[in-house]
Amino acid sequence: MSRLEYYSRPWVAFDVENKEHRRYYAEFLKFNTWGRCPVRFLVTDEYGMDLPTMIRNKLCEFYVEQEFKNEKLEKRNPKGRKVIGLTGNGIGVILAS
Repeated sequence: MSRLEYYSRPWVAFDVENKEHRRYYAEFLKFNTWGRCPVRFLVTDEYGMDLPTMIRNKLCEFYVEQEFKNEKLEKRNPKGRKVIGLTGNGIGVILAS
């Protein structure tokens, strides 16, 4: 094992439910650097983006799920319109209800 590897910060996967991980991200937003973070976060393949974007997306999913976990969400069309079919070129025909 090299000295650089021995003294470097450990790699961890960001866990949105871990309060410390959320605190590290809040510090990153405040100071605009990961220099104060005691760990290094892995960017997972499912996101394929930069680290701050991946964390922001996971936090958004976490808080939306937390807020609406007991509600049944219905799929709605804008302004209560009904799509009755598609034309030949794939454009939907919309009628007001």
